Amino acid sequence: MQELLYKLIPNVMDKPEIYVRSIKETLQMLWWSGVLSFMLGLFLGVAITVTQKNGILQNIPVYQVLDKIINFFRSIPFIILLAGLIPLTRCIMGTAIGVKGAIVPLVFGTVPFFARQIESALAELDTGVIEAARSMGGGPVEIIFRVYLKESIAPIARATTITAIALIGLTAMAGAVGAGGLGDFAIRYGHQRNQIDVTYVTVLTLVLLISVIQVIGNLIAKKSTH
Repeated sequence: MQELLYKLIPNVMDKPEIYVRSIKETLQMLWWSGVLSFMLGLFLGVAITVTQKNGILQNIPVYQVLDKIINFFRSIPFIILLAGLIPLTRCIMGTAIGVKGAIVPLVFGTVPFFARQIESALAELDTGVIEAARSMGGGPVEIIFRVYLKESIAPIARATTITAIALIGLTAMAGAVGAGGLGDFAIRYGHQRNQIDVTYVTVLTLVLLISVIQVIGNLIAKKSTH
């Protein structure tokens, strides 16, 4: 088996420790930026849903501010965002390179996208359910947790899956500019050194990672569907 692998992917087999380290770095970026983006994006998605016109906490000025902020960061290409946030990244993380240096731009690049996904997920909820909860004396906080979030677990799971997959693409892009991970592995060894087997193995690894996330997301959504 080992001889076959050396024939098929010789350049990867020559540097297994770098390949494994790249996977770990990608998973670290995905985990930390994913957790932070989930919490912030969920908060913003709920906030713009409840403060919009006819929302349970209607507040048009707040909605307009949040809407404009989300649209602003969504309109910036991620590669430009990486460069633009270097001073802030250094201030917060102490460095602008490596896994630590990628967390801040990854969060800024993911949160606006996820917030819109959450907004769309919550919009699927039947307004009759919300009105019923309000008529029974449910307060805003109770409606948010017991109606909006509880009844929207399936669409939120789908939104989270879509965002996680998009985040993997961002980690690869961040890796290409010094963050490490599989993106750096593919560019440094696959592209710059013309080691095509490195590129193919990186692609297959990313496909496998995305497939696992998709399966988990589908299972959660399926079990949560009423």
